[in-house]
Amino acid sequence: MLDFDVKRCTRRCAKTERELRPGETIYSVLVAEGSEVVRYDYSHEAWEGAPSDSIGWWVSKIPSSDTKKVSWAPNDVMLHFFRELEANPEKIELRYVLCLLMIRRRILRQEGNERDEQGREVIVVHCPKDDSEHKVIMQLPDPSQAVALQEALSGLLVGGGPPAGD
Repeated sequence: MLDFDVKRCTRRCAKTERELRPGETIYSVLVAEGSEVVRYDYSHEAWEGAPSDSIGWWVSKIPSSDTKKVSWAPNDVMLHFFRELEANPEKIELRYVLCLLMIRRRILRQEGNERDEQGREVIVVHCPKDDSEHKVIMQLPDPSQAVALQEALSGLLVGGGPPAGD
C-alpha cells in the first residue's frame, strides 16, 4: 500500500497565486512528482479540471476562522455504512471513496489488488476490528458526480451517520 502525507491547503491558488479567501470554493488535486505526492489548490475560477496524471481530486471550501472543526462519525458508523453500500451496485463510486477514506483513517488496511470476473480492478482490504476481508471495485467518480459524492459523505463527516435516503 502507498502511504504518503497530504499537505494542508496553502491557501493560495496554484495557477494565479491569489490568496484563497474564507468561504471560497476550491479544488484540490494530488499529483505524483517523482517519489512524492504533491497537493495543488485552485480557485473556482482557475480550475480547468484535474490533470490526466492526477491521483485524485476533491472540492472543498476554505474554512473561516469561526468554522467549527468537523468531527468524524465513529468508526463503527462508517463501517456499517461501508457494509451497506456493498449491496448497492449503484453506489460503487461512493463505496470506493469511503474505502479510501477509511484506509487513510486506518479503519481498514489494504491487503492487495486483483481483478474481478469482469476484469475490473479491485482493492482488497482487511478490517482489524472484526477480522473481515472486503473487496472494493476501484471506480473513480466521474467529475460531474464529485460534488454529489462529497455531499453524501458529509453525513459521515458531521458524525450523524449515513445520509438520509441511503
